[in-house]
Amino acid sequence: MSGGWLEGRRALVVGAGSGIGRAVVDAFLAEGARVAVLERDPDKSRALADELPEVPVTVGDATTRAANDEAVGSAVSTFGGLDVLVNCVGVFDFYRSVVDLDADVLDTAFNEMFRTNVLSHLQSVKSALPHLRKSGHGVVLLTESTSSYYPGRGGVLYLSSKFAVRGLVTGLAHDLAPEVRVNGVAPGGTLGTDLRGLPSLGTAERSLGDTPGRAEELASRIPLQVALSGEDHAWSYVFLASDRARGITGGVVHPDGGVGVSAAPKKRS
Repeated sequence: MSGGWLEGRRALVVGAGSGIGRAVVDAFLAEGARVAVLERDPDKSRALADELPEVPVTVGDATTRAANDEAVGSAVSTFGGLDVLVNCVGVFDFYRSVVDLDADVLDTAFNEMFRTNVLSHLQSVKSALPHLRKSGHGVVLLTESTSSYYPGRGGVLYLSSKFAVRGLVTGLAHDLAPEVRVNGVAPGGTLGTDLRGLPSLGTAERSLGDTPGRAEELASRIPLQVALSGEDHAWSYVFLASDRARGITGGVVHPDGGVGVSAAPKKRS
């Protein structure tokens, strides 16, 4: 596409096999970017490679240095450099309260949650950083959540991990300026997500997107009364990756349907 918001940009999307990550890939391509991906699930990786043969696909675990180094290397060798890193990796705890967490699995569950939701982001940034600095307009976009700001949108492990991602955005934006901008996107509940649980809690095969009546439930709990999709969220990433956001770092976009204004009841005249 000529003249897109991301024309000529070279991007790596980590966690791109489904949901928001896949929507970001499609939106970036539509706006003129060249995109590579890192995805852990072999079936999702094959589907990506079949549907988007122009997209280099690396199969690997984003929590590891090796997988991120391989994905960054693939992007750089194919495109000649890297301008944008997006990380959409995450797991969920299905609203598990500390009251309901068995003390015998707390250590393991904590490690699973923070390794996936926090360490994966650091690993991808560390691998991509030398190339982002060379870019001249390097951008890092990390996926926060409404749970990075408000209780009740996940359990105690998920909330605390997403608060940590919020902290990463702040710390990295400070450390990497002026060469690299770092921002977050904090989506609300999302249709079609394949966000899964923790092995230690017995929910690794459970997908949040399969929840019955999810569209109605999502729409009912936010002021705009819409059930948002990955495609809705993807345009926030497009904006922050583009030169239109060149003055923004350490910030966040909240595509959440108005969660932040939903606490107080409306006044009636």
